[in-house]
Amino acid sequence: MRGRSRFIAALRRLRVRWLRLSQPVLGPFRARWSRSLMVRTMTITGLVTGFVILIAGVFILTSVSDDLYSSRRDQALQDSARATLAAQRMIDASEATDRGALTSLAATVRRTVQDTSASQMVYLRRQPGQSPFPEAPPALNTNPMLPEAVSTELSNAVATGTQHWQPVAFIAEDDLPAPGIVVGSTLAFPAGAGTYELFIGYNLADTQDTLSFVQRTLLIAAAAMMAFIGILVWIMSRIVFRPIRAAADTSRRLAAGESDARMPRQNDEHFDVLSEGFNDMADTLQARIRELDHLSEMQQRFVSDVSHELRTPLTTIRLASEVLQGSSGGLEAGQQRAVEVLGTQVERFESLLEDLLEISRYDAGRVTLDSEATNLVTLSREVVEGLQPLSPGVIEVRALGGYTPIDVDARRIRRIVSNLVGNAIEHGEGRPIVVSIDSNSSAVAISVRDWGIGMSADDAEHVFDRFWRADPSRKRTLGGTGLGLAIAQEDAAVHGGILEAWSRLGGGSNFRLTLPRGDSVTDFMSPLPLVPEDVTDAGDSQATGGWLRRPWRRIRKEKRGS
Repeated sequence: MRGRSRFIAALRRLRVRWLRLSQPVLGPFRARWSRSLMVRTMTITGLVTGFVILIAGVFILTSVSDDLYSSRRDQALQDSARATLAAQRMIDASEATDRGALTSLAATVRRTVQDTSASQMVYLRRQPGQSPFPEAPPALNTNPMLPEAVSTELSNAVATGTQHWQPVAFIAEDDLPAPGIVVGSTLAFPAGAGTYELFIGYNLADTQDTLSFVQRTLLIAAAAMMAFIGILVWIMSRIVFRPIRAAADTSRRLAAGESDARMPRQNDEHFDVLSEGFNDMADTLQARIRELDHLSEMQQRFVSDVSHELRTPLTTIRLASEVLQGSSGGLEAGQQRAVEVLGTQVERFESLLEDLLEISRYDAGRVTLDSEATNLVTLSREVVEGLQPLSPGVIEVRALGGYTPIDVDARRIRRIVSNLVGNAIEHGEGRPIVVSIDSNSSAVAISVRDWGIGMSADDAEHVFDRFWRADPSRKRTLGGTGLGLAIAQEDAAVHGGILEAWSRLGGGSNFRLTLPRGDSVTDFMSPLPLVPEDVTDAGDSQATGGWLRRPWRRIRKEKRGS
């Protein structure tokens, strides 16, 4: 079990190392593979085609190789049998008895074999294991490679008196092996000289060259075929995926706001149905957008007209309220209280009207930013100084960074901070409030932390909804319209920033505003944590937050003085 565990651990380490080494090379291809159907189609087609070509090439090469080898082997056996028969006839016709005549006969036999066969590699020797015969002629050899190629197995097989052959490799002077065949047979010499073994070698280097030529031809043909098939698959893929690219391009143009973008016909019954359906959908969508634009214009006109009509009576009521407040000294206590309530409600009504107008501007996408270089630390301190008299607790400003000015609409950022600090005073239960400012290379953040009643997770999800309150029955100190956080979130988004909230019942709340440093910054990390550092629960362990992406907003920006 221990050995098996070590083996599995070694395999895991090897896999991790392989993934680490192959990531720079295979990483881009994997990403391309996962998001491109055309790449997957071409790759699979290429692999299948390559496998088929490989199998066909191996089969053809094996067949040609076997056929060439069999042909040369049969030719060598026939050639050797013919030469052996001619040599034996010459020996049978000879009457040599002494050593000199037998030696001359052996030389004649060698020449006859060379003249009769197609090979000049001849090795003639007396068969081992026979009784000594002083008059026997010595061994004859025409090539030094042949005796080295004759093996003991071939010699033992030839001793049976029949023809045998064996594939060998001839080693030339340049130490390069060459394929060949050695065919062995026996010759019976007269006058008691005994039986001689005749070995004829056939060099198959020319056959090997032919086979190499066939291999090169097949390889070139396979490479050309793979290139041709690859080009063909690429062209066909481009043709097949053209309607899909057209649909993707049209949908991208529609998403970019080109309401008149339409998908062209593809001269195919199925894709033409897709084009017609897509274009019908685009027409319907364009009609609905026009209707919504018309309704939006009517809504804006209605809000503008209503606000204009309400301002006149509201101004009259406010003036009357001021007159009553100025002469309230002679009124009774109940009448004085009514005058005070009237003034308060008139101010609240004016605030509500301003918030409604601001929301309508955001809904219409007609917000103009009056940007200027602003020090957020100074701005936050000014807001805190203005609201400190309304707070029963201490409001602390912790400036960890953010001293470098950034281009923002100071009025809107001041409104965000005022709203967050006001909510902290409203729900902080008189406990201290901490306003933190910090920055990094890509963003500046402001967070407002209180230790008040807090909210549940469900309430925190709706905290930026319009006219939403966590506890409608709760008495409000600073008033409010229920649109403050909704407008604050829109103010943050129009700057390309993010306004987030964390809260827990009994643990207070933390609101974080993160603003990027310039329009060129699209991804940024907030320098302040969303979950407070004093929270130690495992479920709230997110202390630094993650990367943020600025929201998309269509706005008009204007620089001060431009």
